Amino acid sequence: MGVVHKTSSRLLALLSLLQTHRDWSGEALAGRLDITSRTVRRDIDRLRELGYPITTVKGPAGGYRLEAGTHMPPLLFDDGQAVALAVALQTAAAGTTVAEDASRALATLRQVMPPRLRHRIDLLRVTAVQPPAARDTPRVEAQVLMELSRVVHAREELRFDYAPSSSTPADNPRRVQPHHLVTWRHRWYLVAWDLHREDWRTFRVDRIRPRTPTGPRFAPRELPGGDVSTFITSRFRGNDGTTTDWPCQGEVVLRLPAADVAPFAQDGIVEELGSHHCRLTLGSWSWTGLATDIGRFDTDIDVIGPPQLAAAFKDLAARYAHAARTTRPETGPAR
Repeated sequence: MGVVHKTSSRLLALLSLLQTHRDWSGEALAGRLDITSRTVRRDIDRLRELGYPITTVKGPAGGYRLEAGTHMPPLLFDDGQAVALAVALQTAAAGTTVAEDASRALATLRQVMPPRLRHRIDLLRVTAVQPPAARDTPRVEAQVLMELSRVVHAREELRFDYAPSSSTPADNPRRVQPHHLVTWRHRWYLVAWDLHREDWRTFRVDRIRPRTPTGPRFAPRELPGGDVSTFITSRFRGNDGTTTDWPCQGEVVLRLPAADVAPFAQDGIVEELGSHHCRLTLGSWSWTGLATDIGRFDTDIDVIGPPQLAAAFKDLAARYAHAARTTRPETGPAR
C-alpha cells in the first residue's frame, strides 16, 4: 500500500512540474524528483495511460512536453486553486447562462476534494444577489454564445437573423465581421462591423440566430476608441465610440449634504461645500435627461453651467406646469 501511495504522489509531483514549464528534459525531471531517468520514463508512460497528452521533444538532450489534448484528462489543483475554482463556480451557478453546468461542476469538484478543503468550501457559501433589472433579462443559449465566441476567435464573417426587439420579427439577415463578445449590465452583446451599413454596431445576443455556413476570414479593423471597453461604454452613453465621457455634462449646487447625495450620484462627482450644500458634476445622454436626473434629488438647485442645462430645466418646468394644469380629477369606479 505504501508503494502505491509513493507512486501516486510521485506522479502528481511529475504532473505538477510538467504544467509549470513548456519543455522538461528527462535529466531535469529526474533531478527535481530525486529518481532515475528510467523511472521518469515509466511515470511518463503511466500519465499517458491516464489520458495526459505528453509528447517527446527531440533534440540533443531530449525531453517531454505536456500538450493540449482531445478530451479532458484528470486535473491537478493546489489548495488555493481548488478554493478559487469552487468560489467561481458558486458565483456562476447563480442565474448565469451556464448556471446548470456550473452547479454540476461544483458538485463534482466538491465530491473529490479532501475533507480539509471540502470543509473550507462548505463554510464559504457565496450568494450572488441579482439586481431586480437582471431577473427579467432574457436567457442566452449557451450554444449561441459558443458559436459567436468561435467566429470572433476565428475572424470569420457571420450571417444571422436579428429581431430588433422582442415584439418584432427578425429583419433581413445581417452580415457582419464579429470582433468582440461582451457583457454590459447583465446582457450579452456582439460588437461587430456591419458590412451592409458600413458602420460599427452592437447586437443583443439573445436576439441573434446564427446562420450557417459562416463566411470568409477577414482582417480585423481597429475599434474606435482603441479598445472594446472604451467603445462599448461610449456607445451606451450616446457617443461615437471614441470617448467614455457623457455627451452632456453639467454642474450644479444642491442644498443637501454631500453624504446624502453621494450614494445616488451614480458616476457623478460630489464635492462638499458645507454642512448643507454640495457641488454635483454629472453627465447624461441628453440635456433633458441630465436635468431630470438632477431634479430627482428633490431640493433647491443652482445651475453653475453650462447654459444648455439651465435651458433644459426651463423647458422641463414649462412641461411640468402644463401637466399640473391639465391633470384630470380622479373619477370613481364605473357603476
